[in-house]
Amino acid sequence: MTDVLDPGTEMDLGPVPETTRADWSSDQEVRWCPGCGDYSILTAMQLLMPELGVRREKTVFISGIGCAARFPYYMNTYGVHTIHGRAPAVATGLAMARPDLDVWVIGGDGDMLSIGGNHLIHALRRNINLNILLFNNQIYGLTKGQFSPTSQKGKVTKSSPVGLVSRPFNPISVALGAEATFVARTHDMDRRHMQEMFRRAYEHEGSSFVEVLQNCNIFNDGVFAAITKKDVREDMLIDLQHGKPILFGSEKQFGVARRPEGVVIVEVAEVGIEDILVHDETIRNPSTAFSLSRLAKTPATPTPVGVFRAIDSGEFSTSVAAQIREVQAQLGTGDLATLLRSQPTWEVWARPSSSATTADRLVVDGLGT
Repeated sequence: MTDVLDPGTEMDLGPVPETTRADWSSDQEVRWCPGCGDYSILTAMQLLMPELGVRREKTVFISGIGCAARFPYYMNTYGVHTIHGRAPAVATGLAMARPDLDVWVIGGDGDMLSIGGNHLIHALRRNINLNILLFNNQIYGLTKGQFSPTSQKGKVTKSSPVGLVSRPFNPISVALGAEATFVARTHDMDRRHMQEMFRRAYEHEGSSFVEVLQNCNIFNDGVFAAITKKDVREDMLIDLQHGKPILFGSEKQFGVARRPEGVVIVEVAEVGIEDILVHDETIRNPSTAFSLSRLAKTPATPTPVGVFRAIDSGEFSTSVAAQIREVQAQLGTGDLATLLRSQPTWEVWARPSSSATTADRLVVDGLGT
């Protein structure tokens, strides 16, 4: 890409052309298992992109390893298929070097919360301008059905034949623990909700994190069916809406209230509407959002979806660029060769062999480590 002469200096490309889903769909055959939830996530993204009014040549999808990692192949944009768990790290470098790009990070629960967990939490902590989508199906699908970091305790899989002993990660709790500035959850059975969460993530300045509850119909089929099927959603999904009481149920008969031990589910008729918690996604202290993330004890209990947290906190790459400009204004742009030779040089002498009359000399010119 040659649209940017240097970081922060863009060429005038004129108005953004109108596009359709077809413009954002690549010529690659989509190769997920028939019925996989990834299809609906891909469709939601391809339909959303024309509405965002962005350029394909300014959009990059970066993935790790796993079923979800095929996503960049199917978007007619730039894409990078990296190695296991490293998508947030590669995306961080790209976002820092090219702040003019829209960078999306795609990964599964195994990819991002196991080997990639460290990269994920630090990308969120730094608040780099990335849109991170974690497809959570609570299983390793590509490697054929082993337990993942989000698999439920007691889960029988190929790698836990008598039941999983460890407790699962809660992706929303992990993101909030890293103090991510935008944290949301959606699911693969509701395209409109997915698109709204993806749109909100895109519009946020800084790191945005969206967990997508996604069905793996081969190795963990129906894991979220108890909450995402259309006939149960009203009673099982708690739709978080900023500035509104947290109510759910077919007749809004249930709600969420604050108690000393955290937030709990109550019946509105018993406690009164005045006792119901009003959702505020802009609270800087993440403790209430964290309590909301702990409401669902299993994939078969009422589960919050929507935006848990959305605050402004200063985007990382913008702050770093401002710092560099300030130092350059004071000290000049500097010179790399001069920097490398600014410290003492070392002379390292090889041990002479018995037959050598003089030692070979190696001069290491640089930092001398």
